[in-house]
Amino acid sequence: MELFIVDAFTSQIFKGNQAGVVLLGDEESFPMVGTMQNIAAELKHSETAFVKYESDNVFKLKYYTPNDEIELCGHATISAFTVLRNEKIISNGNYVAKTLAGELNVIVETECIWLETAQSNLIKTFSDEASVELYNAFKLDISDRPKSLIPCIISTGVSDILLPVNEKEKLEKALPDRNRIVEISRKNHVAGIHMFYCSSELEVTAYCRNFAPLYGIDEESATGTSTGSLTYYLTKLGFVNIGSENIFIQGEALGRPAIIKSKMKNEKIIYIGGNAIVSIKGKIAL
Repeated sequence: MELFIVDAFTSQIFKGNQAGVVLLGDEESFPMVGTMQNIAAELKHSETAFVKYESDNVFKLKYYTPNDEIELCGHATISAFTVLRNEKIISNGNYVAKTLAGELNVIVETECIWLETAQSNLIKTFSDEASVELYNAFKLDISDRPKSLIPCIISTGVSDILLPVNEKEKLEKALPDRNRIVEISRKNHVAGIHMFYCSSELEVTAYCRNFAPLYGIDEESATGTSTGSLTYYLTKLGFVNIGSENIFIQGEALGRPAIIKSKMKNEKIIYIGGNAIVSIKGKIAL
């Protein structure tokens, strides 16, 4: 099995969000679940993708955090198709990623790889009373919520709490309480909390931070599925338009800034996109 470490949602090495990518050969089957989990735990990246060619333009992907298997990971998928392109297994064109979240379209371009997210669904909105707990988990207050935005749970293959703040400084200075976020995530059956500030800058849609300690990820520098959920939410509220290309900045607090693109093709289909660069290539000694 070949192993790659990839920096996703960036064109600069050692920036963006790292993912492990394990590329299986034609004669290799997916390893046992315990082995895949051990590899992901050994790598210690937020997610590791295991990739196997199936037929025609179809690839099957499995995703593991250091703690558990998950249905879908945006940045690991972008990373996986970057590896496939770099290794000349694929060229520019349209492909299908078979995941636990469904069969998703992938568009490979020279400067960007686009991933269709699973269909978005609004699961829940939080009252002001219920929102207090969410903000307090970051040493913030309900007064830090923008008047026009309400915390909610949206699923785009993975469910997250979207938590808006009214100033970029509040986003930057938020202090996550790991244990409280784990408790909130478990209680609401979500992967984590995606905090965001809607930017007044023309070139940036929103600045974001993502916290998923329930899955062993205290903070992540780029989260594609959450970006898809946020795109859906902001489109429904009229903050962004169907068909427009949006830019989200994440990872600044970790010193690994990432640029995540998104576009809502129609009322149901969302694509997330970005660049990625391979930093390490090797083999797994099994």
